[in-house]
Amino acid sequence: MGLIDELRQRAKHVVGPFLGIVLVSYFVFHTVHGDRGVLALVQMRERLAEAEIRLHVLETEEARWERKVKLLHPASIDPDMLDERVRLMLGYAEANDQVVLINQNQ
Repeated sequence: MGLIDELRQRAKHVVGPFLGIVLVSYFVFHTVHGDRGVLALVQMRERLAEAEIRLHVLETEEARWERKVKLLHPASIDPDMLDERVRLMLGYAEANDQVVLINQNQ
């Protein structure tokens, strides 16, 4: 029985530190790899940067469309813009215009 008693005595000194190491390892793992961990933070910042770039592109496009719509407003219609839209939508051309036809079947 001396061997078993000695193993129990040594186990008492090993179990506490072992459980501490396991507990600390658990929290360190989840601090790095968890849903709200360091890696998730890095991924979220990357997605945020991509979203900000996309937002800038969409805001630029929106401003461009707002300028075009403002030019077509009845109170301040631009004759050149009206002429461009009529030619595009109805296929009109003046007698002195040169028209280039592109064959799109190739």
